[in-house]
Amino acid sequence: QVQLVESGGGLVQAGGSLRLSCAASGLTFSRSPMGWFRQPPGKEREFVAAISRTFSLNYADSVKGRFTISRDNAKNTAYLQMNNLKPEDTAVYYCAASSIDTVVPVVSIASYDYWGQGTQVTVSS
Repeated sequence: QVQLVESGGGLVQAGGSLRLSCAASGLTFSRSPMGWFRQPPGKEREFVAAISRTFSLNYADSVKGRFTISRDNAKNTAYLQMNNLKPEDTAVYYCAASSIDTVVPVVSIASYDYWGQGTQVTVSS
């Protein structure tokens, strides 16, 4: 049974930083494309960042230069470092794992098979 457990969300002032973690189990983590998505209040879930099993990266334009996705295969954990946070970054953040056999980052929500429960990030102005 695949489990993804996010942690690290919270309340932060604009300009601050947070680091989200996603601990994975029940899958071959090193071969799994991983992604972070977010769902702002009243909006659809959207792509934030993705990392392939070969450590290739892809980011949404809205977070480029501020967010960094990474993975530690020895710990079966993915991370999202978020710097210079803005009020518009407020959302529930989800990590996801894909079972697609690819070396490129996976950006489509529909391509992800497993999801965490989400962690709230609130940025105050």
